[in-house]
Amino acid sequence: MILVTGAAGKTGQALIQVLSNRGIPVRAFVYRADYIEQVKVIGAQEGFVGDLQNEADLAQAALGCHAIYHICPNMHPDEIAMGQRITAAARQAGVQRFIYHSVLHPQVEAMPHHWHKMRVEEMLFASGLDFTILQPAAYMQNILGGWKAIVSQGAHRVPYPVETRLSVVDLNDVADVAAKVLTEPGHSSATYELAGPENLNQNEVAATLSAVLRQPVEAQQISIDAWTAGAKKAGLGAYQIETLVKMFRYYEQHHFEANDNVLGWLLERPPTTLRTFLEAHLISAER
Repeated sequence: MILVTGAAGKTGQALIQVLSNRGIPVRAFVYRADYIEQVKVIGAQEGFVGDLQNEADLAQAALGCHAIYHICPNMHPDEIAMGQRITAAARQAGVQRFIYHSVLHPQVEAMPHHWHKMRVEEMLFASGLDFTILQPAAYMQNILGGWKAIVSQGAHRVPYPVETRLSVVDLNDVADVAAKVLTEPGHSSATYELAGPENLNQNEVAATLSAVLRQPVEAQQISIDAWTAGAKKAGLGAYQIETLVKMFRYYEQHHFEANDNVLGWLLERPPTTLRTFLEAHLISAER
C-alpha cells in the first residue's frame, strides 16, 4: 500500500491513475470527505480523510503502508511543520520508502514556497528514512488555466515580461517518474530535477499556441494589480497571492530555466514538448 498525501490535487490524481494502471494499491489522504469518491473513481483503493496538521491523523494513515508520496498543499505556510509530522509518522509506522514532492530550484529564498521545501528536504537528510526527492518545474497544464482567453481572444496573458524564459514540464511525465521511483529500486537518497526540454519565453509559448490552434495568439503582460484582482476573485488567500507575486518578481529578474537530461534518463524516452502536450490536449478536448 502506498500513501499519497494531497491526493485530491492534480498531482495526486495523476499519480493515483498511473499507480492504479499498474495494479498498485493506493491509500489517498484527503482533507474533505467529499473527495473520497473522486479519488476512488480514478483508482485509489482506499480513501482517508485527515489533516496534515494533525499528528494522529498522519500516524493512523501511515499504518500498513510500505511507501509514502508526500505532496503538501500548494503554498501552505505550515509546510515545514507538515514535513516534520509526516516524516515522524513514516518513522513510527516503519515505512520503507518516502518520496517528497518538492519543486525546481528550492534554493531560492526569494520565493517562500520554494524555500520552505528546501527546509523539508534538509529535514529528510537527517530523518533516517529511505527517501527520494523530486523537484518538478511548473506544469504545462497550468497554461490551460488561461485557455478561454487564449482561444477566444488570442491572448496568452502573464504577470511578468513576455521575454521571461521559463522551464515547464508535463504533469504526466512527472507522474510516470513518481511511480518509477516509488516502485523500482535504485533511487534511494536521490534528488531529481524534473524539467521539460524547452526554456521558452512567452512569445515563443504564444507562437506554439498559434501553431497548434491555427489562429494568432499574442503574449501579453498584465500588471500585478490586474493579476491580483483576478486572483482575489478566484478565491486565493492573501498569503498565496503575496507568495505568487514574489515568484513573479523573481521570474522578471532572473527567468527560471532548467535542463531536461535527468527527466529523459528517468523516463527512458524524450520528455514531452509543449507542442506535443497542447496537441494531445486538443485531441482530448474534441472527444
